[in-house]
Amino acid sequence: MKKLILGLFMVILPALGLAAGGAVPLDHIKTDHTDKASLQRGVAMFTNYCMGCHSMEYARYKRVAEDLEIPVDLYTENLIFTGANIGELMKNAMNKDMAADWFGAPPPDLTLETRLRGESWVYSYLRGFYKDDSRPLGVNNVVFAAVGMPHVLVELQGLCAVKPNIGVKASVEPLSGNINNADICPSYAIEGSMEAAEFDRAMYDLTNFMSYMADPVKVERERLGVFVLIFVAIFFIFAYLLNREYWKDIH
Repeated sequence: MKKLILGLFMVILPALGLAAGGAVPLDHIKTDHTDKASLQRGVAMFTNYCMGCHSMEYARYKRVAEDLEIPVDLYTENLIFTGANIGELMKNAMNKDMAADWFGAPPPDLTLETRLRGESWVYSYLRGFYKDDSRPLGVNNVVFAAVGMPHVLVELQGLCAVKPNIGVKASVEPLSGNINNADICPSYAIEGSMEAAEFDRAMYDLTNFMSYMADPVKVERERLGVFVLIFVAIFFIFAYLLNREYWKDIH
């Protein structure tokens, strides 16, 4: 019994550690892998703004195209810039040693990033850059302090002049009726091409795509799980009746 309790404790302990480790406020989201339009926008955003540095080398272009219902020829023409074949892994051409010199560390592969850090963390991180002249690249991030990554989405979001209000809900002053924290960025050092709500939606799409990449069979797994539970429930009835029949004469 003691071994069983110890084993359960060791299984639960990592989950408790992750739950307790969320010291950074986040804007929480719920992704939807059935929203193909969002996933298609997300893969386009990832290919154009992320894949120059980051790879997804545990996935193949062809699988992504088929799952997201993008015609293979259209995907090849518009979303493969390296000359790779549609059946190849989603790698990039960046030299890791050179990247380490530029950024302090080579950019990580992002296939499983949302499984590692969580979807809300990734969504908040993408929106959390702000101007910081003390940093080598001139930017910092409220979710990942002293980040070595440049703000590659600055032309879309702009660059916040102060720390963004990540994880802070909007509130209304009862006397004046003014809305506090309506926008995550109170003022911009550089203006972007997107409105705040439009950029948030784009980052949701990007996070949704990354979440799909980390668990591409989630929808099918959950669908099959329903049938498995139904089977187990029906099987339990017959197993119970059979067990009672075996033991009916034993007291």
